[in-house]
Amino acid sequence: MIATIQPSTLTGAITAPASKSSMQRACAAALLHVGQSIIQNPGTSNDDQAAIKMIQDLGATVEFVNDTMVVNSKGVASSSTHPSGGLGGAVVNCGESGLGIRMFTPVAALSNEPITINGKGSLLTRPMDFFDEVLPQVGVQITSNNGKLPLQIQGPLQPQNITVDGSLSSQFLTGLLFAYAASTKEDATITVTNLKSKPYIDLSLKVLLDFGYNITNNNYESFTIHPKKSQTSTINYTVEGDWSGAAFLLVAGAIAGEITVKRLDVFSTQADKKILEALQDSGCRLSIQDKQIEVGPAALKAFHFNATDCPDLFPPLVALAAYCEGKTVIEGVSRLAHKESDRGITLQDEFGKMGLEIVLQGDLMIINGGKGLKGAHVHSRHDHRIAMACATAGLRTLGDVIIDEAEAINKSYPDFYKHLEKLGASITIV
Repeated sequence: MIATIQPSTLTGAITAPASKSSMQRACAAALLHVGQSIIQNPGTSNDDQAAIKMIQDLGATVEFVNDTMVVNSKGVASSSTHPSGGLGGAVVNCGESGLGIRMFTPVAALSNEPITINGKGSLLTRPMDFFDEVLPQVGVQITSNNGKLPLQIQGPLQPQNITVDGSLSSQFLTGLLFAYAASTKEDATITVTNLKSKPYIDLSLKVLLDFGYNITNNNYESFTIHPKKSQTSTINYTVEGDWSGAAFLLVAGAIAGEITVKRLDVFSTQADKKILEALQDSGCRLSIQDKQIEVGPAALKAFHFNATDCPDLFPPLVALAAYCEGKTVIEGVSRLAHKESDRGITLQDEFGKMGLEIVLQGDLMIINGGKGLKGAHVHSRHDHRIAMACATAGLRTLGDVIIDEAEAINKSYPDFYKHLEKLGASITIV
């Protein structure tokens, strides 16, 4: 797919998409819950679809009624029907979801069956050494492809007091928290060193709490997982609006027109809610309300932002900084190497085609903005956030921005181009 973005003026209101971070965690919790889970506002992205397929492969049944997803499960350990993997046991495919592979591997390991876990695309090259090191400590046999996919695991996982390194991703810890919460018979503690992306752990803990689990956060240095005391037969959960996808809409409003983005919870634990800080510091027009955000252009100025705990904000922040007068500095570049692309270099290359100077200096990204961008032919690098960043920036370029492999947005925000068009953007898709 090729998307052509023409310079446009935006106006109107749009509803933020469902959060795939919230949706995927809800899927995992629904799988672990013995009984029925009713999930309102379910997501439709590729990563969400992968999560739904995974819980089905691990024994849950899923049906949709209007805008509601109903999950019935007996838990992972009691699952008995799986597609054959040819290696003896189940096959679970995580698609291209980094959260999916890291969260569902410990969850799947609750089963006493042999399970093969695989993915596709860029996920095949991402490091999974964490599991090789940690899963044997909790009674799980594992064989990986030199620290990469596919993984062959044989459980069941047995919660123990362990110490894990949280420097690469908090998603590994999320998977362990979910698996421990569903299986521990007595208090078990996971000690964590160098934890990154603490807000994502807050989201994990919030979802687990909503599903009836009890975990004590010891100042993010360790987490004590307590046995579940009571069992509610039916759980009701509503997927939050997505701050990650909405960040691009909010930046689009800041550079291209007065818009309102609805269904955003300002009290959310989602890490990417911090986009509001960058928008405030940039000087755009901003009105933060209970369930919606109003944003519009103004004289934009450079800002300093630490994205270490919210690295997914780098792409929309670059689109914003491109139109901010002066040198914007964003911290946390080291978190970008193991994404769908090496995002630091990709942003430098693709925005460079539009005439933006980006300097990578250690853990810093320095963006020399405010000089205007030109139209260009860019490539998503099969990365959904790169495609959305280029499209957002293209709303004010001097000339059209043509995006190759523009369908990359389907990973997280399939309706992104449609939503921009609804706000008045001129976009051609071929």
